[in-house]
Amino acid sequence: MSISDHEYLKKILLAPVYDVAVASDLVLMSRLSNELGNDIFLKREDQQPVKSFKLRGAYNRLCTLSSAQQQAGVIAASAGNHAQGLAYGAHVKGIKATIVMPETTPEIKVEAVRRFGGQSTDVVLFGTNFDEASSKAQALARTHGFTFIPPFDDADVIAGQGTVAKELLEQNPNLDIVFVAVGGGGLAAGISVYLKQLKPSIKIVAVESEESACFAAALAAGEPVALPSVGIFADGVAVKTMGKETFQLCQRLVDETITVTNDEICGAIKDIFDDTRVIAEPAGALSVAAIRKYAKQHQLKNKQLGGILCGANINFHTLRYVSERCELAEQKEAVFAATLPERPGAFKQFCEALGGKNITEFNYRFGNRTEAHVFVGVKLKGGQPECSQLQQHLTSQGFGCFDLSNNELAKLHVRHMVGGRSAQVNNETLFAFEFPEYPGALLRFLNTLGERWNITLFHYRNHGAAKGLVLAGFDIPLSDRTVFDEHLAALDYTYADVTSDPAYQFFLAGE
Repeated sequence: MSISDHEYLKKILLAPVYDVAVASDLVLMSRLSNELGNDIFLKREDQQPVKSFKLRGAYNRLCTLSSAQQQAGVIAASAGNHAQGLAYGAHVKGIKATIVMPETTPEIKVEAVRRFGGQSTDVVLFGTNFDEASSKAQALARTHGFTFIPPFDDADVIAGQGTVAKELLEQNPNLDIVFVAVGGGGLAAGISVYLKQLKPSIKIVAVESEESACFAAALAAGEPVALPSVGIFADGVAVKTMGKETFQLCQRLVDETITVTNDEICGAIKDIFDDTRVIAEPAGALSVAAIRKYAKQHQLKNKQLGGILCGANINFHTLRYVSERCELAEQKEAVFAATLPERPGAFKQFCEALGGKNITEFNYRFGNRTEAHVFVGVKLKGGQPECSQLQQHLTSQGFGCFDLSNNELAKLHVRHMVGGRSAQVNNETLFAFEFPEYPGALLRFLNTLGERWNITLFHYRNHGAAKGLVLAGFDIPLSDRTVFDEHLAALDYTYADVTSDPAYQFFLAGE
């Protein structure tokens, strides 16, 4: 049941979070501020003991438990920062905690929960996704009398997160706009219900990943609705359905929403590193990605803008993906598919047509005697206008080309696969899959689809997330497609037919 905004204010002011949490610093991002012509301030929630704001809400909820509830213990389902925050808080209070995590959870996160929780925390690995883990946690709570501690949709959790806003206003009462990442909405709800009562003039902008915009979907529907799927890169905000309580607060109190792409998130991780030497997790960088985008869209100048670095629990392997993408996000690099005549000297002529620009990547393999298809990356200084001018210039010089800078399939898979076409496959159909990261996932894939259809192409990418990204081609006669789709349904992996993607058609589709 919802409580009044005034009750939320009291809960935030009285929240005992500083038993475990610190009042994190608010730092000026001087380099980004100079670039954008605004003062950009970053709230450093990576300074918390568990490297995330989630400790605040989890601990505040633990402090409301009765003696009997504390004695019985608590339980949560989480593969991320909520699990670590609850484990740490329960350990400090001497409460037995059980954390249910999907079997696909990266080992680094499982070990972090065990480390923060110590002897007072049990980790249960169950299921291949969050929904299965959550159902298991609810069942265990009923069986053993545990108190379930939700990650966001709870008044005391929301109030705990709202203490971020209390510090924010004390540290800089002159902020014009605050940008807040939204997954389930606990942080945005807590910050909004505090700021709008003490300083209503502050504009609050909710930031979502394009791949998991559950708040935008809820606003459109007038109530929380389930997204059919969510992206796995910014896993800290990869929530299918926003909370009911968080939605009613954000719907009333948030002024605007904005979404950001994976490339923009990668660029923001680099922005944060350049200014602070801290490596944010993808979800933790959402607010900075939005600040850069929003300031340019609205031509803001001389404003005071605040963002929250809400987490820094990043897997090391994710950095490879981030480093590949951040230059594209800042429009300091473009990637093209280009056609060169297959003759000696053509590569030299192509480089001359680039006008001395630095080539960052060049992928090519001989295909036929008449023309070569190349994947090329080029350094830029003038952003999108320079990219468009370069494309026009190359075309005028006789090199057919098109821009792949915003083509996800090209950037994830095709750039690593440029190697010629097969003349032997007439019915190739291409799919992009999300594979759960657990032993046997590939074997289950092969067993379910069977041996009826030949696999013609296979490429796997992982960026330290709970799911791997797979591109797979099959030789499927048209008459077999219905039967093949039935096998895909039985597999129950997230997938999409990407046969018509231009990057695939240009580089890899059969002759």
